[in-house]
Order: sequence, then C-alpha cells, then structure tokens
Amino acid sequence: MRRQALYSPSNRMSPTRAHDSPHDAEEAPNDRATRRARTRRLILRMRDDPRILWTLMGMFAVLVLLALWLGLRPGNRQITQADIDSAVLKTLETNVLPSPAAKAYQAIMPSVVRVTGYQKNADGDEDEEQAVGTGVVIVDNGIILTNLHVVHGAETIKVTFADGLESTASIKSVQAKDDLAVLQAHKIPDDLHAATMRSTGDLMPGDQVLAVGFPFGIGPSASSGVVSGLGRVFRSPQGQQEISNLIQFDAAANPGNSGGPLVTMDGQVVGIVTAILNPGKQRTFIGIGFAVPIENAAAAVGLHPF
Repeated sequence: MRRQALYSPSNRMSPTRAHDSPHDAEEAPNDRATRRARTRRLILRMRDDPRILWTLMGMFAVLVLLALWLGLRPGNRQITQADIDSAVLKTLETNVLPSPAAKAYQAIMPSVVRVTGYQKNADGDEDEEQAVGTGVVIVDNGIILTNLHVVHGAETIKVTFADGLESTASIKSVQAKDDLAVLQAHKIPDDLHAATMRSTGDLMPGDQVLAVGFPFGIGPSASSGVVSGLGRVFRSPQGQQEISNLIQFDAAANPGNSGGPLVTMDGQVVGIVTAILNPGKQRTFIGIGFAVPIENAAAAVGLHPF
C-alpha cells in the first residue's frame, strides 16, 4: 500500500519527461540566451558610463566591510553575579543611603507639633509661657495627642505644625491615669498628615526606636535608641501618680519631649513619651525614659488604632 507524503510538493521545475511538450523543453535554452543578452547590455552601459561601475564597486565594498564587522564583533557576554555585585557596590560607594533613623524621622516629622501652654501674667494683660512639650497628629482633622501635664492648668494652648502654621487648640478629652490629653487644633494646614500607629504586640527589648520632640524647647529634635523593657511602672517624683504598662527606652529624652511620639524605624508610632527617670533634681536624661503604649493613647481618643 502506498504511504501518503507528509510534505508539500516542491515548486522546482521537474526534469523534462518523454511526454512533455517540445515547447516546454525549449524554455530553458531561451532563458539562458536572454540572461546573456542582458549581461552583455550591462557591460556595454558600464563601458559607456563609468559611474555604474563605480556604484557597483562601492556597493561591493560596503558589503565586504559589513561582513568583516559582523565577523569580528564579539558575542554578547552573559552577565554574572560578580557583575551585579560590582554594580551594587559601586552604587553604594557613590550614593550614600539614609540611615534607618533618618528615614523614620522623615516619615514622622509632618505629624509632629510643638505644644505650648500659656497663663496670664500677674497683671493679667499678657500671656506667659507655662510649659513647652510635643504632640503628634493622629487624625488629619487636627486631633493631637500630648501629655496632660504639658497643658494642665494652661489658660491658652497653642500648637505649631511642621509647616510653621500656628493655631490655638482646646482640650477635647483627657485620660489622667496615663497622663494623656487629646487636643483639637482650631486651624490646620491644607495637607496635614496624620501619623501611622502600630501595635506594640510584637515590640521586643532591643528593637530600635526614635524619640522626636522639642527638648527644652529646641527642635524638632530626634534621638535614637532601643526599647529597654516592657510593662514598666513609673511613679512621679512627688509620688502623686503611678503609671503602669510603660515602654522603657534609652533614646535621649528631656523636658519638652513629653507628649512626643516614640516611633519604630518604619516611622510608625508605638508610644507617647511621658516621663524620664530622675533620681536627683536635675530633670535631665540619665538613660531611662518611658512611653505610654499607643493602644492606651488611642483609647483616650476613642479609637482603636489597628
């Protein structure tokens, strides 16, 4: 049985067979004669017009040069891991990357405010500065968290935002057991940014943190350190108040840092700076600071941050 072919028939002219017509057999010699006549005419034209010859020679030279270039061109080299490592090292040498603390500061800075409490002077005709502290915007309509002791007893409260806008503010609510006050600014910037809050559930001693605020009114200032402990208890020097479940940290904090955010290296708030340990009377930082966990602080606003 004959097997069917699996390919297409060739387009080439098949050899002349005994039953082909005499006219078909004569086509090949006639074609050769035509090609010879065309070649002869081209040679005569090149003899009469040398430009044709030079054009052909130029085209031939270009083809030769192209062939040499393709033959001598090196092949594409495959990129190796060593090439990648070298490029990365070169980038690191020529482009200094910001530190984790610097990136955390840039992330939280638009949400940090200076908080100042004022009282009337003895004559009752001028406001005098009573206390300076820090606050952090937690809702972009101007809701600010700070320490209660920063604004306690103040007749006028003013807040200064990161862009320089100054506004009066009023106390919206307090949570005395955690030394927290919630402020409402009366004017806010058009592009006010609220801080991002983060659960302290996975916070561990040794984690890096950043304290941002206005120590002694200087700032905004940043200091970095680590979480030193969790669940600490702090009693005020006068023994009037005890605060529990605090975050202990060693980032430098001084009077004026009170109410400021304690943030992780991703710029998220885990606590509100509230106290420093002072065995003496100097009121300066000796290496132990305390912050109220953000869960407690958010509860003062009636929000769950997560």
